[in-house]
Parts: sequence; C-alpha cells; structure tokens
Amino acid sequence: MSEYDQPTPMRFALSRRQVVVGAACLAGAGIRATRSPAQTTPYRFRQGDFEITVLSDGHLVLPATIHGLDAPREEVHRLLQEAGLDPDQVKPATNPALIRTRSDLILLDTGSGANFQGTAGKLLDNLKAANIDPKSITKVVFTHAHPDHIWGTIGAGGALNFPNAAYYVSAAEWDFWMDPHLTTKLPEQMHVFVTGAQTNLAAVKDRVTMVKPGDDIVTGLSVLDSSGHTPGHISLVLAGSEGLLIPAGAITEPAVYFPHPEWQFAYDMDNGTAVANRKKLLDRAATDKMKMLGFHWPYPGLGLAERKGTGYQYVPAA
Repeated sequence: MSEYDQPTPMRFALSRRQVVVGAACLAGAGIRATRSPAQTTPYRFRQGDFEITVLSDGHLVLPATIHGLDAPREEVHRLLQEAGLDPDQVKPATNPALIRTRSDLILLDTGSGANFQGTAGKLLDNLKAANIDPKSITKVVFTHAHPDHIWGTIGAGGALNFPNAAYYVSAAEWDFWMDPHLTTKLPEQMHVFVTGAQTNLAAVKDRVTMVKPGDDIVTGLSVLDSSGHTPGHISLVLAGSEGLLIPAGAITEPAVYFPHPEWQFAYDMDNGTAVANRKKLLDRAATDKMKMLGFHWPYPGLGLAERKGTGYQYVPAA
C-alpha cells in the first residue's frame, strides 16, 4: 500500500481556508457569459536546438484571496496594485507551450477545454490561427492534473483533441488522481477536480508513459521535481545557453511569489513542500541566470528572476 492509499492522515490536505477559497473559484467555473477574445498571435523564440511557441488558452477569473493565505492582506493588495492588477479579482493567463525538435512537436499541458471557465479553453482556436494541426503534435506532457492544465485533453464525445500524441505524466501525479477512493479523502468542493482529472487521464491510459524527476522526455528536455502544488507536479528544464526553466503551476503570480516565495497559495496541496520547491526554482533561475517560462504569467510568460532583498523580482524577457 502506498502513502496515497492511506485513508488518514492525508499527506496532501487542503486547509479550511483553502476549501472556502476553492469553493468561491468553483462557483464561477461554469459561467459562460463573459467571453474574452483569444490571443491569436503566437510568441516564438529559440532555446538551443529547440523552437518554442507560446500559445494562449485565454485566462482564468479568480478571487485574489487565493494569494498569500498567510500574509497580511494589505501587503498582498499592494503588490497586486503595483503590478497593475485588481487587488480583489485576478485574471491569470494560461499559456501552454509547444516545443519543436527535429522529430517531435511537444505540447506542455492541454489547457482548460470547454468545461471550466468561459474565459479559457482557447488553445484549439489559437492552434488553428497559428496553422498548427492538433494531429501533428507527437507528445503531450502533463505538468499536473488541475483543470486548467489537462481538461483540454478531450473534446466532444470524449475524443482526444491530440489523437496522434503519446502522453507523459509523473507516476506520483497519476497515482494520486486515479485513486478510486480519492473523493472520500478530499472536500466536496474539490470533487469536480477529481472527476475531471480522472476522466481526462483515463482517456490516455493506453498511450501514457509514467516519468519521474531526472527523466528525459526527449534529449535536452528533462523532468524536475516541483511537487507540493500537487503530489506529483513536475517542472521542466530545456537545454541550450543557460537553460530554460518551465515551472508550470509551481510559481503562479510573479508579482506575489517572486518577492515572497514563502507565502502560501490556495491551491498548493502541501504548502511546506510547495514553498520549499518554489524557493529552489527561483534560486536556481537567479543563480544560473536561466530564463523562465511561466504558465500563469503575463503572456507570453518569458522572464528572469533577479534577487531583490530577501526575495526576487520578475523581469519580463519578451
């Protein structure tokens, strides 16, 4: 029996405050009235031997209380306002990336699909606008199984949106979400996350490869442990020059978590591990002068971490 099969105590448990915040988020998840225009201009750059194309899946609409659960609210508000953001409601971008090699076209996460928030789920439209056929994608890497990262895996009738791809996910992430008893271990407000994850992961069960930290997806694209946001969350490192660090959901709003990586984020399932890994990622990026590509950072999400005081500041690089 693995640690994730233990009914109690749960290693990854949401606090009461996280549940309240999560419920507020989920209450708006089905709203379709407000539609945002799709970002149709892809951002392309080279990283060593790789060509990277950042595409928009739209953005989410969430209460700002998801940020800095353990921080003074006025300080969180100040940081958001200084970044030109609404201190009450945040609209984080969702930026899946494509990595083109000589023989592969690799998609990092599939976005929200049609069933999460009406402001998201734009990836297929933007692939079409960029003249990229979803059938041409050969590999899909799931950084983790939250709705905005994998609910775009299947479309109407359960058909795969990327039918010719092989799929990659960390073994720890797969084991956690595919636990048939998981809904008995998580609050009711999180059950939609569980059913969504299980539905989308099950759709690729016959073509999935389990990976672990240190593995290569292809030569030059390596898996890095950044668990804490979810039990098996992975980040990715791409070779070339000083390297490119892709933290996915391990670092969300740069205005908040660059200066204060120690603050808690509502959807980090293990706050202690999430904070420790967030600090490691930022320290590595700042020390090695690595560019970073953030899924939830202002489009296209390419930037640097520079040390400032006891934390870091985000410097856009695009």
